[in-house]
Amino acid sequence: MSTGAPTPTGQAAGPQIGVDEWVSRSGERTGPGGPLGAAARVADRTPQILLLAVFIGLACAIPELTSNGYIIGVDADTLLYVLLAVGLNVSVGWAGVLDLGYVAFYGFAAYFYAELSSGHYNLHWPTWQSVPLAVAATVLLGFVLALPSRRLRGDYLAIVTLFFLEIFNNFTTNGYAWNWLGLGAQHDITGGPTGLNNVDPFRVFGHVLNNRPTDYVFVSAAGITVVVILFHYVNRSRTGRAWRALREDPLAAEMMGIPVKWLTLLAVAVGAGVAGFAGAVNGAYYQGVFPDTFTFPLLITVYAMVILGGAGSLGGVVFGAVVVNVLLEVLRTPDHARWIFYAVALLGLLAKLRPWRLLAAFLAGLVAFGVVVNQVVGAVWPRGVHGPIATGPTSFTTHGFLATAIRHWLVLPKNTYELSNYQIANYAFVLVIGLVLACTVVKGWRRWVLLVPTLWGAAFVWETGLIERAPTTRPLLLGVILIVLMATRPAGLFGQTRVEIV
Repeated sequence: MSTGAPTPTGQAAGPQIGVDEWVSRSGERTGPGGPLGAAARVADRTPQILLLAVFIGLACAIPELTSNGYIIGVDADTLLYVLLAVGLNVSVGWAGVLDLGYVAFYGFAAYFYAELSSGHYNLHWPTWQSVPLAVAATVLLGFVLALPSRRLRGDYLAIVTLFFLEIFNNFTTNGYAWNWLGLGAQHDITGGPTGLNNVDPFRVFGHVLNNRPTDYVFVSAAGITVVVILFHYVNRSRTGRAWRALREDPLAAEMMGIPVKWLTLLAVAVGAGVAGFAGAVNGAYYQGVFPDTFTFPLLITVYAMVILGGAGSLGGVVFGAVVVNVLLEVLRTPDHARWIFYAVALLGLLAKLRPWRLLAAFLAGLVAFGVVVNQVVGAVWPRGVHGPIATGPTSFTTHGFLATAIRHWLVLPKNTYELSNYQIANYAFVLVIGLVLACTVVKGWRRWVLLVPTLWGAAFVWETGLIERAPTTRPLLLGVILIVLMATRPAGLFGQTRVEIV
């Protein structure tokens, strides 16, 4: 390093003695660029309490602005996901503990609340008793589950927590426990595959919250407000700094005297407590608890929210929960899913292709390739271009611009007795995977040339096979988005990339 003469602005013209400028300027390299980076910098400068107030205000305004029950239901579900993502962020984002049994805490609290406030055992405890007890029991369960962390680390601890989730799913599905005293009695604890019904709604200050889902939008919003404010100060406390040290290097943290084992137990238990509150709200909101709700796909969805927003970023995981849940809801109908697919593809090209003339040439080549293939197939096999376009119940694209463009650009075969569209789409899907792998091998201009049939093939598979398969399409498209994000920004949209000095 060398000294540098100060400039008129007060900044040194060159490196300064005793200052590692590569580390001090790491934010210029690790932060996102473009509009996302600008939004992140504005968010950093904005008081966190103001951002929270805006988010809670918008969430609570939706029931006042519309009477559409579906939209209000999505709002309530999104707030539940926000609670789950914020709780998971404690163990995964702050403490670096890979907890794969997290959804079991959510389900355990839902069942616990249902046992205390339903007709299953004719117990109808008031809300102010059953909810705190469910949360406390879930925190205790988190401590017990995290006890193996005193001996296990990393993947081994993750396997133990995943095993706990599987035990929970099997127990709730079977639903019976035998009297361990040998009296021969058999107790139906969880209701088996049908779950527990007729769960009591919340009762707050004498008012029964039967106006679903509007009432539970406000309940979840109140819970999020308390949890986020509390976690904001926890993150700035000694415990929060110790959690981050544990995440970065457990061995170094232990050598510095940080109680690593206790902090691991605390992180899992605190995250479990948030999931416990969300589980109690879930049981009261749906007025029933069902074992199919708390399964591994839900765990993947919550992890996707944390990863997308940025593990360790409190605001990031909230943003990720909103985006992922709204995206999954939008993908339920073919019309909305179609716009999402082509918009994501176009935005990806806009972000990666530079200079602009290269982007224009690529788009022109992509359009020309599709039109030529459409004309050739139409001349050889007329049934290959006159197939239907998948639409939803409220379609507006069947005769619109996008539908017309698709008909002249893609190949849309009609179903025949010998071969269905799904079979054709399955063969094309395998071919597209091969093209994607080939794109990762070739370099230079050959990659861009090969990318043209790859994108066209992906659009063909989407229109002929995937767009009408919502249960398959939704996680598949979400997985693709996450893969692209991890390749471009491993820390997520708002997570902080680690800066290491070798």
